[in-house]
Amino acid sequence: QVQLVESGGGLVQAGGSLRLSCAASGRTFSSYIIAWFRQAPGKEREFVAAINWGGGDSTNYADSVKGRFTISRTNARNTAYLQMNSLNSEDTAVYYCAVKRFGTIYGYNYEYWGQGTQVTVSS
Repeated sequence: QVQLVESGGGLVQAGGSLRLSCAASGRTFSSYIIAWFRQAPGKEREFVAAINWGGGDSTNYADSVKGRFTISRTNARNTAYLQMNSLNSEDTAVYYCAVKRFGTIYGYNYEYWGQGTQVTVSS
């Protein structure tokens, strides 16, 4: 099993920034895909960004966050980050990190999920 714990959410004004963290523990793998998803009230969960951890660190972003959000990881390969800049009200959601062992950064089926962290952007 892999345990994922997100942190770093909170309340921020429009135009501001936040950095989310996802700490992974438990079973580890030589390489995997880690991603961020989000779910706003009344909406379906949507993909935000993914990084190929151990596979050259290739990344993929949703069009809605390209140029504003950056996904990264630590050298220790146990923590991933989502740097979010130029936030707006449409970014308000619960943000989840997720991990899968197989597949690519372009697929959306993930095996392990965190509990989520709330991000609220005030206008």
